[in-house]
Amino acid sequence: MSERQKIMLVTGMSGAGKTTTLRVLEDLGWEAVDNFPIRLLKPLVREVLAGEHRTPLAIGFDTRTRGFEPAAIVSIVKGLSEREDLELTTQFIDCHNTELERRYNETRRRHPLADGRTAMDGIRAERELLDPLRRWADMLIDTSLLSANELRQFVRQNFETQEAAELAVTVSSFGFARGMPPLADLVFDMRFLENPHWEEDLREKTGLDEPVATFLQQTDGFEENFARIRDLLLDLLPRYQAQGKSYVHIAFGCTGGRHRSVYTAERMARALRESGFLPAITHRNLASRAADAVEMQTA
Repeated sequence: MSERQKIMLVTGMSGAGKTTTLRVLEDLGWEAVDNFPIRLLKPLVREVLAGEHRTPLAIGFDTRTRGFEPAAIVSIVKGLSEREDLELTTQFIDCHNTELERRYNETRRRHPLADGRTAMDGIRAERELLDPLRRWADMLIDTSLLSANELRQFVRQNFETQEAAELAVTVSSFGFARGMPPLADLVFDMRFLENPHWEEDLREKTGLDEPVATFLQQTDGFEENFARIRDLLLDLLPRYQAQGKSYVHIAFGCTGGRHRSVYTAERMARALRESGFLPAITHRNLASRAADAVEMQTA
């Protein structure tokens, strides 16, 4: 039998990240269509199957799509799911109501179902309408704690159409005071080190600056523990790759995400490059204010 046609239906709460998900899928080689009338899904499937190529197809729809009726959608998809020449899945992008409200207030966008009422009224109406699809979906992605970049990373890791030739490694820094990175595979807490934040001449600097690097290099416990973590990673990364894992995200955290974690991440990325890996590096909280009150609460 020929290769099954892969089709993913992407729906969910407005503002939760459906459009971002579809854009990343398109970058990964999927053919992506947004706001597609689901009543035309069967004719589209016939046309796709008549072609010679089996490019994965992602179809986005939500309450704004013409003819949106959850019960009818479930019925159509159930029928198509029984076909042996299709690999059809449904993905629901969700987010907590309060976070959705914050996003709408921040962007000053009008919720599509608000109809002159508050954003929260629109969110609640939409959630009630979408509940049958949420309960029925094959995969639910909750973006309440994800930034747009973290959602993109999740989609890349899970829906890449080409098998990665090499293990993709990301090394990042973050501040515990602003929350854990939800997509990290390995997290190392660097708060056991002396904090440069309490040195007045280092407070406004970051782990990218030489004075902070010198301070940390001379801090008791840094060099020996850095070497232990490096050796552990050099042992684990090939093992992950042997098990078929394509992506590994290594995160280093400190209180504010500006000094200890930044320097350690930069130096670890350099050590991994010297060992033959090609890590990407990101600093989540590097731009945060050094005088942030949250930073002042812990050592």
